[in-house]
Amino acid sequence: MTQLVLFGPAASSYVRTARMTALEKGVPHALEPIEMRSDAHSKLHPWHRVPVLRHGDVTLHETSAIARYIDDIGSGASLLPRTATARAVMEQWISTIHCYVYASLIENYALKYVLPKLRGQAPDLDAIRAGVPNMERDLGRLDAAYADRPWIAGDALSLADLFVAPLLQSIAMFPEGRAALDRTKHAARALDQLASRPSYVQVHAGVFG
Repeated sequence: MTQLVLFGPAASSYVRTARMTALEKGVPHALEPIEMRSDAHSKLHPWHRVPVLRHGDVTLHETSAIARYIDDIGSGASLLPRTATARAVMEQWISTIHCYVYASLIENYALKYVLPKLRGQAPDLDAIRAGVPNMERDLGRLDAAYADRPWIAGDALSLADLFVAPLLQSIAMFPEGRAALDRTKHAARALDQLASRPSYVQVHAGVFG
């Protein structure tokens, strides 16, 4: 099989989702760095996002499309639920993460710690505090989604859980996020379940020191 390549930084939550999907499905892959917003990046993704997948003649951007493609070509257990209702719940949560939860947990909370550190600057504590209420609100919504079932779409791991994994890992790195997880036992349990999987361990090893 032609080597599958994912372009993007290892720390990106969406890159981590794509890599976990590949590992869950038994699809060998290489991770290639890319200079963000460079000409090379423009040729791969017109809106300068990551990850981008290249697999022989196939080039894809957008993590949902990439994850679906990997699920289709991989030999591991399907990451799509069996029933129409559960598949719809999975798609609902993937869309919800794209449209709302990524912003509240990552853009307006976790990245307020991460980006200043990368630039050698102190974090803006006022900006962090401003993002905490929405982070806690949406973590609570994830907590409720996991409350009455083992995984977010039912009894089995699905693609939606692999979108959740890096979000929970990211907020757990910082004090307000860790405290919020300590108060949301179902989301915390989901993170523990995900963290026990070899795909999670391999993707996160060394990424955050």
